[in-house]
Amino acid sequence: MSNAADDMIPLTLAGDGASVNIEGPRTTTSLRFRRSPLASPEEQIRQLEAVDLAVGPTQSGNFFADVSHSGWPTLKPAQLDIFQINLGKLCNMTCRHCHVDSGPDRTKENMDRATVDACIEAIEKSGAHTVDLTGGAPELNPNFEYLVDRVTQMGKHVIDRCNLTILTVRRYQHLPAWFAKRGVEVVCSLPHYRKLGTDAQRGDGTYEKSLKALKMLNEVGYGQGDPRRKLTLVTNPVGAFLAGNQASLETEWKDALKKNHDVSFDTLIALNNMPMSRYLEWLLEKGKLDEYMHRLLDAFNPSTIAGLMCRNTLSVSWDGKMYDCDFNQQLEMEIDFPGEERLHVRDFDLDKWLQHNIRTERHCYGCTAGAGSSCGGAITE
Repeated sequence: MSNAADDMIPLTLAGDGASVNIEGPRTTTSLRFRRSPLASPEEQIRQLEAVDLAVGPTQSGNFFADVSHSGWPTLKPAQLDIFQINLGKLCNMTCRHCHVDSGPDRTKENMDRATVDACIEAIEKSGAHTVDLTGGAPELNPNFEYLVDRVTQMGKHVIDRCNLTILTVRRYQHLPAWFAKRGVEVVCSLPHYRKLGTDAQRGDGTYEKSLKALKMLNEVGYGQGDPRRKLTLVTNPVGAFLAGNQASLETEWKDALKKNHDVSFDTLIALNNMPMSRYLEWLLEKGKLDEYMHRLLDAFNPSTIAGLMCRNTLSVSWDGKMYDCDFNQQLEMEIDFPGEERLHVRDFDLDKWLQHNIRTERHCYGCTAGAGSSCGGAITE
């Protein structure tokens, strides 16, 4: 493996004058728009399977074999806590690390009202305490506010996974106050608290728009320690690295954003990048796929298995299909229910969900590396 630091491109930050090394994916267009072979889930899985991985607990490069070897002969759900809905692939941004391959061209993949209503019925049966809304930019779905209103009236905790910049678009500028009134937790993507680290991955001008959106949220009470106005930031590495120590990063980020921009937030979650979609494309272009996969397997951590999000989360796609997580959803790995055909969300049955075997492929090593990685951040300390 190469020394990662030797591969970095040195850049100098404007403003505070500090120098940082920024090496990572730049903004792009969707794989589907460019008709890239990687738009196919089968091609993504084939590229991962082609990596020679004689490392890890069994030295087989087989995720489930490594999980079994670690004391888990089966991998099944524990209890359903989180009902996650991907409302569609439409987004106002085209970030290079996006595992959904979302973008402005993905106009057709948007959840319709009938499927939204089927999700609401399933949520009532599920016992889940949290409804997690993602996309694309979930706010762009015309049924977004209807869905949030319905599930908050059911007493569910609602998470909106927000790219921040959408809140600066005139049509959506009412959302911070609207969220605050309903107690929606806002979970926001922000790769770095500095301008270059964010704009490098998400496009020029993203950082300034993100700060504007964060201030809009602060002004209506978010990020001040109020549990009904919880503001969470999400960071992922800008490069072929694992996420850093979440607790240490949170302290650093809070100090930097407060000092430099008078912005506050409640929690930071640090995620590993999954080797799939546009991030996989970047790894292949840079010749770093082998290096990154070895890095994930070298950091395989058995203590993360119990807390994997696939064990407490149901993921539903814009067309109502069901998956073990949002990553499996983007690779079109639908849940195999025991003795059943693959089911639509309108046919959701909690007992069947509890009995099924979770599907895995090599991308799953992203969730077990280091402290682990889930939609809620690190799994272990």
